[in-house]
Amino acid sequence: MVVASPMPGCNERVLGLGIPLIDLSWRRERASKLIVKASEKFGFFRVINHGVPKGVVARMEAEAIEFFSMSAQEKQNSGPPSPLGYGIRNIGLKGDTGELEYLILHANPTSVAPWARTVCRKDPMKFSSIVNEYVEGTRGLACDILEMMGEELRLDDRRALSKLIRDDENDSLIRFNHYGPHCCSSNKNGKSPRIGFGEHSDPQILSILRSNGVEGLQILMSSDDGDVWIPVPADPDAFFVIVGDVLQALTNGRLLSVRHRAMSNSNCSRLSMIYFGAPTLHTMISPLPEMVSLETPCRYRSFTWADYKKAMYSLRLTHNRLDLFLINIAQDISPFERILQIL
Repeated sequence: MVVASPMPGCNERVLGLGIPLIDLSWRRERASKLIVKASEKFGFFRVINHGVPKGVVARMEAEAIEFFSMSAQEKQNSGPPSPLGYGIRNIGLKGDTGELEYLILHANPTSVAPWARTVCRKDPMKFSSIVNEYVEGTRGLACDILEMMGEELRLDDRRALSKLIRDDENDSLIRFNHYGPHCCSSNKNGKSPRIGFGEHSDPQILSILRSNGVEGLQILMSSDDGDVWIPVPADPDAFFVIVGDVLQALTNGRLLSVRHRAMSNSNCSRLSMIYFGAPTLHTMISPLPEMVSLETPCRYRSFTWADYKKAMYSLRLTHNRLDLFLINIAQDISPFERILQIL
């Protein structure tokens, strides 16, 4: 059972669980240990002193805000998404859905340039430059974190994880989500806060998320009363780091892919910018040798990123796979494991 928790400030017990905050200026051994600990328990944490310049973040946020401020017709020139481009849709599982508009671009400099001509016709070269600058910063942060994980996990090659998103042919994405203002008055008539992006886990390796200071992100945690939605306070100085499905598989389930959602219940618009670090399409995903032992036998069979990505889209587009997916919902397993069952 999922318990819908109130918004921040209304539930001290839930807030008391604490969202891990890791300062990357701490001694590396200490920060690495806390990163893995947070990934094991929450699949989620915040980082400060992350090395991504404030100016880079500010320029990217300004460009995104300018794009979503354009007329509907102008934005639609960059869509429909296939899957890249601009779109509006409802996203989420088990009825936990809400509407948002978004822009998805491949996080590759050669891919950004063609889209820039439709996303920002006034100055596409400027747009490309800002996006590539932001991707470089967030990808660098993701690689640093993955290498710190590799050190703490005692991998023979501490760069084994980061190499997957450093590859020139990696399938990483940059996504901008925009949630329009929505006035929610103290849950009258039992109405819940409006959901902007429903319950889901990120399929990639690692997600680096930044919002414009407006609250709304929630993560799902287990408690004695059932699953509880924990509101994540806004933090203008931090990036939020989310463990993805592929990282869960690579670590044989030791690091957890967290289910999360975003609420759209503020009088202010909410903008989030997410870098999704993904491997190449042909990369074979299986638990790393160091993650498998007699005590922790292999939990996942091998699959390629292309296979998993295709299965995810198929679940949304075909009835037969969707039916199988819905049957598996009755079992107490993660969405990631449900999808693996039908690959």
